[in-house]
Amino acid sequence: MNQEQFKNTVFIHKDKLFRFAKRILVDDDEAFDAVQNVMMRLWQLKDQLLQYKNMEAFCMQSVKNEALNRIKRDKVRADFVEQHQVVAMTEHTVGNTKEIILEMINSLPEKQRLVMHLRDVEDYDIDEIGEVLEMGESAVRVNLMRARQKVKEQLTRLFDYETTRIYSGKK
Repeated sequence: MNQEQFKNTVFIHKDKLFRFAKRILVDDDEAFDAVQNVMMRLWQLKDQLLQYKNMEAFCMQSVKNEALNRIKRDKVRADFVEQHQVVAMTEHTVGNTKEIILEMINSLPEKQRLVMHLRDVEDYDIDEIGEVLEMGESAVRVNLMRARQKVKEQLTRLFDYETTRIYSGKK
């Protein structure tokens, strides 16, 4: 594989890989470094890459593995939890719904968070998500359903609480 082929088959996925790595790692710099490491490793293996049928899925899987290795090695997850603990819902207002939803998504278990990101943000099909995350189609569907249900329940509780606060404040 020459440089032009590499650019057309692997490098074209760099933006999607970055967004995926950022979803896992949260930090822009960590995500950028992870994608850069994967790209360098793929370039070193450029002659062996033609054996893969779905280059995008292989790249996404490589980024996922790199990101998970970084989490284990650097304990990024522990820092993330400490820095981004879910703020008590009573401190939120209805006006910042997007931030609240992002906090709720970020507080989901890892598989649910990744499945929800790939489906609802990146617009992947269920079978593509299964290939990227090495999960069966039914497992992807279950994790997506559970993730959406948790976010929905949390939003319902928040809005019910806000409604109660609004109406009780008028009395």
